[in-house]
Amino acid sequence: MTVIRPFRAILPQPALASRVVARPYDVLSAHEAEAIARENADSFYHISKPEIHFPQYMDAHTPFPDEVYEAGAQRLRDFLQRGVFINDTGIHYYIYTQRMPHPFLTGKLIEQTGLVCLSALSDYEAGIIKKHELTRPDKERDRIQHIRFTRAQTGNVFLAHRPVPILHALIEKWKSTHEPAYHFNGEDGVEHVVWKVDHLTAIAQITRIFEHQVPCTYIADGHHRAASAALLRKEWMQEGNDNPAAPYHFFLTTLFPADQLFIMEYNRLVKDLNGYDPEAFVEALKTSFEISGPQDNVFRPGAPHQIGMYLQQRWYGLTVKPEYISDDAVESLDVSLLQNLILAPLLGIMNPRTDERIVFAGGVRGPGYLENCVNSGEMAVAFLLHPVTPEQLFAVADQGKMMPPKSTWFEPKLPDGLFIHSLEQADIVHPIEWFASEKSQF
Repeated sequence: MTVIRPFRAILPQPALASRVVARPYDVLSAHEAEAIARENADSFYHISKPEIHFPQYMDAHTPFPDEVYEAGAQRLRDFLQRGVFINDTGIHYYIYTQRMPHPFLTGKLIEQTGLVCLSALSDYEAGIIKKHELTRPDKERDRIQHIRFTRAQTGNVFLAHRPVPILHALIEKWKSTHEPAYHFNGEDGVEHVVWKVDHLTAIAQITRIFEHQVPCTYIADGHHRAASAALLRKEWMQEGNDNPAAPYHFFLTTLFPADQLFIMEYNRLVKDLNGYDPEAFVEALKTSFEISGPQDNVFRPGAPHQIGMYLQQRWYGLTVKPEYISDDAVESLDVSLLQNLILAPLLGIMNPRTDERIVFAGGVRGPGYLENCVNSGEMAVAFLLHPVTPEQLFAVADQGKMMPPKSTWFEPKLPDGLFIHSLEQADIVHPIEWFASEKSQF
């Protein structure tokens, strides 16, 4: 049983949405955010990255002093007073579609549609909302302070679930029979379309579908946001705040069916061959891999357990020999096979989290970036991986295990500033309770 709730979101003024909505706070530096916000007084970076107004903290590690978070909270209040943000007129679910050009295929669009809602932190604590990444305490503290001072959750957590046909049909029918409340292009080139689900019957249907047909959900992106909300909830409960319907018992999420996800690979580059000459290195790989090439064209893996390698300005195809493929959900991932069969035993990279000889490159950069890094001499070899599939991600989480670092890259990412969950709104309750009590908040 998955618990979700509609809510009264804080939303940007529709005419200003394209100016307000920003990329997630953790995908760009303070200097990059400051350069954008300097030219745009309505940019959400003024709130999500308040350190941009403190030159002494622009290059500092989080968490920041309290004055930084208080400045972000004050700007949120200012945005509300100026009408840049508005409180929604009722309690709703929100259907949210994102479209973006495919990074490599000209003329093709990537599109994903999800449901914006509140998810129960009790589900997160109980393992009904499953995770697959470890979190860092410093990043948790940063978001805890941001939530504490703003009294709001401004970062949306990307959740996935296995497809439910009846839910898909309901959402598609709503899209086809209602006008969107928002339709604009963001600073990152992503097209954003939002429909409000404002009919109590539809709200109740969606709530019941998740209760009865979605046994669990999976964090795809946003582990630190989820962990921070859970830790702050625990703190406030320990202080005696025991209202079970208080808004802090829930966190801001968008739920996507697995067949809507576009997962890209996270590639690896290494600065040297650990004493091998190129010919000896290729020869050493033959123990664990079937090798094709060299070739001039990019070898892009067509299935799991295939790896493209760029070495001395030529591409090789590496296919893992069957005897090296494990049944374990983590050990069978290509990032694990690369680590266990190449990076550790041959290149001497025992801990990719700390070794300065390895660099990670999100798949959105493409194979051309890998070629340029090797051709320039900055890197000796690059590895192009097959993306993790949704079922592989689910299998790792179902086994209660964690993925290796830098395993997945999701596009498009959920922006900041389009939906805000205020922790000062009314109690969060089941929509059936509102129907039974004849209270009209919808």
